[in-house]
Amino acid sequence: MTGREFKDAVFQQFAKMAQAFSSPKRLEILDILTQGERDVATLAREAGATVANTSRHLQVLKNARLVEIRKQGVQVFYRLAGPMVHQSWNDLKNLAENRLPEVDEAVRAFFQELDGMEPISLDDLLSRIERDEVVVLDVRPPEEFKSGHIPGAVSIPLRELKARLAEIQPGKEVVAYCRGPYCVLSAEAVSMLRENGREAIRLCESMFDWQERGFEAAVNESV
Repeated sequence: MTGREFKDAVFQQFAKMAQAFSSPKRLEILDILTQGERDVATLAREAGATVANTSRHLQVLKNARLVEIRKQGVQVFYRLAGPMVHQSWNDLKNLAENRLPEVDEAVRAFFQELDGMEPISLDDLLSRIERDEVVVLDVRPPEEFKSGHIPGAVSIPLRELKARLAEIQPGKEVVAYCRGPYCVLSAEAVSMLRENGREAIRLCESMFDWQERGFEAAVNESV
């Protein structure tokens, strides 16, 4: 093998990896999988895609060894192929945030219109938890809550929130969280809570950020 053949072969593999990251929908699937493993039907529903298209995207990710599978009977579950994949996705987001002002413009336009307020940070949340000032509300799907959540958080998935408002302790501000700064579930929850007379704000960070800070996640609590 010549030097040129070697470089062509290696950079071809780098391009294969870049191609796997090149689809907006595949990136959204990776983002969902940062919360834990999913079957194809669940991924399709959460990503707003057909099962057939989701399967094709997963095959590309699998060929690039970004995801792995686990079989349970006839069901196939997908998960990220290790923490390096998770970190690579975060690095890509950070690069886009740093170099593309359009990212910040889109975030501000959407969230300012929906809930009209800046989110609070983990440091702010921790201070309010210590003072027993807030109810922490996890509005992710139940399976994500069970796999890891902020200790003491109340689980009410967004789709159930309107019917279960009475379950949220009155007299305290509600801090809603979901999957991080690009997840819309918490913003929609805050909007709904305010429409029903509750003080509410969203947390901008995710469970990954919580654990990155060295805090333990609660798991397997009843929902």
